[in-house]
Amino acid sequence: MTTPPRHVHGLARTDVDGQPAWALVGEGRLATLTSARITTSEMEALPLDAQEQEALVEHVMDALQWYGAYLRTTPGGAGWLYVQHVPVRRLVAHVVRKLTALSAWEPFRKAPGPLKIAPHEGLVGLRESSSREEYRSYTVTWSGIAYLLGATALYNPFRTAQLNNLQSAHIDTRVPSPPPSAFPRTSVVGLSWSSRHAATLLPVLEDLARSGRTSLLVDLATDPAQCCDTPAVEGIRLVTPPAGLFALSGAVGRLQLWDDEHVVQVGEHVVRLSRLVRLLAVLLETSGGCTQPSWRSVVRLETWLGGVLEASRPHTLLVSNDTSPVGALAVHLADLHGVNTVHVQHGAWTAESVAWPVLHSRDIVVMGDRDASLAKAWARHPDAEVHVLGQPRFDVLAGVGRDAQRQYLEKLLVPGSGRSPDRIMVWACQPFGPDRLKAHADLLLDGMWKAEGEWGLVIAPHPAQSPEVFASLMQRDGRPLVAVADPQVGARGCLAGADVVASAYSTCGIEAALLGVPVLEIGTVDGRTLGLAAHGLARRCTTAGDVADALSASLRPHAASEPASTDAVCRWGGDSAALVARLIVSRASDQFEHLRNEGVTAR
Repeated sequence: MTTPPRHVHGLARTDVDGQPAWALVGEGRLATLTSARITTSEMEALPLDAQEQEALVEHVMDALQWYGAYLRTTPGGAGWLYVQHVPVRRLVAHVVRKLTALSAWEPFRKAPGPLKIAPHEGLVGLRESSSREEYRSYTVTWSGIAYLLGATALYNPFRTAQLNNLQSAHIDTRVPSPPPSAFPRTSVVGLSWSSRHAATLLPVLEDLARSGRTSLLVDLATDPAQCCDTPAVEGIRLVTPPAGLFALSGAVGRLQLWDDEHVVQVGEHVVRLSRLVRLLAVLLETSGGCTQPSWRSVVRLETWLGGVLEASRPHTLLVSNDTSPVGALAVHLADLHGVNTVHVQHGAWTAESVAWPVLHSRDIVVMGDRDASLAKAWARHPDAEVHVLGQPRFDVLAGVGRDAQRQYLEKLLVPGSGRSPDRIMVWACQPFGPDRLKAHADLLLDGMWKAEGEWGLVIAPHPAQSPEVFASLMQRDGRPLVAVADPQVGARGCLAGADVVASAYSTCGIEAALLGVPVLEIGTVDGRTLGLAAHGLARRCTTAGDVADALSASLRPHAASEPASTDAVCRWGGDSAALVARLIVSRASDQFEHLRNEGVTAR
């Protein structure tokens, strides 16, 4: 009979032989103690310095790079830390946050000591999130923190029961494409695993097809909601990988390390690097779909995608993400095959918004002038060039049907013949945790209640978000009216019909600003936003009163935005796809000329 996992509820002082010591304890015992104690939820809510956190994360990642970046590599030479950097960095960020929270708690800071592990609790688990199933939010438990600091873990599994019993990410059952050897020669290979990628890249591929240049669009999505539709334009072939490619799990050799003397300092804490690698290996052993693939899936993907490039012999690999695992791997392969890489920014950037501020592609296409400086700072390719060409996904905004979108919003809020509110706000969400989502919802709903006029709210889930998380918001007293948009419609499909668009930092805020729809940037005073308010394209709202004032102001006439302001955020002329296509063709011509001068037949 196995012992059930112990539920850790808090941290308490339990001195040993007169020396300070600390233990992770359950809720029942915590309530009976008189010594210094704190619940884990209180500990994790302590205010911390964001810049200090990021600096410590960078420090730990540098130590991991030095210690073991090439402990495991793909047959093509891509190290595990290069490919899996984004999920690894996110987990390291949780480790750093918990360690600095421990130091920020005054009783521990005054009397630091060893942390006793909770028997039977798993070391790596999942935290609450509103994301869809395959977007897993891993974390290290408090017993995992004790383990990293040197505690003995004789009876602790590496995975929590929740993670151990988790079903594999849904794997799409579409009929796969033929073997790579059957693919024809083509000009461009595009890579997508998100509906946002597809919507960004397809306009470019369609423009290329109209000029006679063929392409393969590789759809790696494992969530049906993120899959590409069959292209309507002849000359674009949709291809998918072998069935089950992203369903592989298993241990990763050479990452199961014995303890050694190598450590990394995180504030006052000393973390054993061998143990950190062991915990990080859990991510690589677990099948997480295309967004967080296991190491076995990465190796198999490299073989398959390498075959695609060898058979099709393109001059360009076109991507919308080259830092997450499959994107980073694809750009690495393209470089090995002498294929130029073009990255088209698919979403908004801020200095704090990316898990890993790195871009691997040679040509980087950004939306606006303010993105160019970030791209230049993040570029890793030795010959990288940045091009401000706008966003192909936004080309269609010029012809968007505002009346049809308004009718959709009204039908959502009042089905049938009921009367709709005078004014409608669309909330473009991000997949935050439940507490943060509720705080944003309360901010908006309380502000709407206080504002002039009668308002309704349409919640537009993020493409990576499960709409079920909003069910509790629908149980209010009926005022203001609230409805949830179809995830397939999303904010992009209804924001033109809104009177106001609200978001923390959704790219949809940029689209709304381009269309002249008032934008509210919501969240706490120190919360991250797109910074549209700094360009006069949004109003910053941190209280319900701010929301009420902004909504009331939107009822009155307002001046149109200056072109210079919108251009800084996004160059918008309806021709971004054509400009990106022209860049691709130009690079191909340069490559052909170079090969001819070298006496080599162009591919």
